[in-house]
Amino acid sequence: MPQTTAANPLESLPLASDPRFIPADRADPADASQAVSLNPATGQPLAGVRLDGAAELEAAIERARAAFLRWRLVPAPERGEVVRRIGHALRQHKDALGALVSMEVGKIRSEGLGEVQETIDIADYATGLSRMIGGRTMPSERADHRLFEQWQPLGPIGVITAFNFPNAVWGWNAMIAAVCGDSVVWKPSLMAPLTAMATNAIADAVASEMGHEGVFNLVIGTDDAVAKPMTADPRLPLISATGSTEMGRKVGQVVAGRLGKCLLELGGNNAVIVEPDADLDLAVSALLFAAVGTAGQRCTTTRRLIAHESIVEPLLGKLIPAYEKAPIGDPMDEDTLVGPLITEQSGEAFDGAIEEARSQGGTVLVGGERADVSLGGCFVKPTIIRAPSNNQLPVAQRETFGPILYVFTYEDLDDAIELHNSTAHGLSSAIMTSDVRSSERFLSPAGSDCGIANVNIGTSGAEIGGAFGGEKDTGGGREAGSDSWKAYMRRQTCTINYGASLRLAQGVRFG
Repeated sequence: MPQTTAANPLESLPLASDPRFIPADRADPADASQAVSLNPATGQPLAGVRLDGAAELEAAIERARAAFLRWRLVPAPERGEVVRRIGHALRQHKDALGALVSMEVGKIRSEGLGEVQETIDIADYATGLSRMIGGRTMPSERADHRLFEQWQPLGPIGVITAFNFPNAVWGWNAMIAAVCGDSVVWKPSLMAPLTAMATNAIADAVASEMGHEGVFNLVIGTDDAVAKPMTADPRLPLISATGSTEMGRKVGQVVAGRLGKCLLELGGNNAVIVEPDADLDLAVSALLFAAVGTAGQRCTTTRRLIAHESIVEPLLGKLIPAYEKAPIGDPMDEDTLVGPLITEQSGEAFDGAIEEARSQGGTVLVGGERADVSLGGCFVKPTIIRAPSNNQLPVAQRETFGPILYVFTYEDLDDAIELHNSTAHGLSSAIMTSDVRSSERFLSPAGSDCGIANVNIGTSGAEIGGAFGGEKDTGGGREAGSDSWKAYMRRQTCTINYGASLRLAQGVRFG
């Protein structure tokens, strides 16, 4: 397969062949039957997509259900070979897909490419996993009996993704689900339908060419027409949803009402604790990427800095100039570090948080305003706000999807951990320290209450080998590596009697 380039991803990726695709010159934001993908850097339309409705959703679910009945019987290593070839196809399209991610959601080029690489990595991981899925053998208390457990495919999986990772979050779910024997129905964000369309087309083409049609399905529609019916449909035994905590509560209630399974990856309000013995240069590098990367539009973005009072001034003395120097502009420019916010509404939320912080006694140390970028999109300056001396800043208890870092101080590590854990979310966390006792304290049961806890790195940039997810209002879901595959399968306990008599457990006699 020839490698596609980033020159014009709308032409080189498999988009125009999809009957839902509408060229930019015919895309109409006023037409309720369309979703128009806008370049957040310029505000100009990239293309439109004809929206699916109830009929298309029904067809996709039935296609996925029929495919599952066949796919579940395919040996797992053979399923892994399909996923391996999907990973190879994504490698061939990496430059173009990475460019499309940058154009559609505003990520800088290296982040756009990195997101596609993440899906490639999870495909590699899933390929290996396909030869390792197994259960346990346990001793039976009954003579001539064997007791063991095995894992069976679960069914068609519903995947609902957010705009900020339009390729990788699907990959975390779809690649693992596929080797587990499940088919997938994907509902992407309407702010990033083109990346989803191209990604699913690549995966579906590979699977179909190998004789496995219907494993990967895409439905592009509104929440009312697609997401809500998916959530309520018992034919989808697992719903994996990424988005806000508010959205997650609604999804969780509906799925629980039908006794289905949920995998929820929701918001984050992540903090980094910086100890007196920390390497400040390392801390600045970690904070800059985690707080400013993707213009603060990651669930793992660092939103709170909790610095020891003895080093807060020298730390800010290094961090503020780094913020001031971060190039803001066109995400397709290799020198850019900060791209646009996804919409003007995101900019308004940024402005509102700045004003709210000021009204609560916060001091803006750098940023706090729109950036002067003449491309047409919504650009803001990365912002640092220092909390009052009493550490009371209620706005910092809320996740604002933008590059705002709130600064707090502490005297004792126990106080820092208490402040760290004081928010409703529990996704990612980090401590910067050279003291093994401090790092172990942070990682102890009395330390970070988050699903991810790091030492001497930031809160963003998780590897696919570990389970990704968080606690509390982050939803409790786990995706990607470790034993996250278990969410996509059903556990089955099996007992085999190879003797000639019926023996009952617990010494029960009957008859």
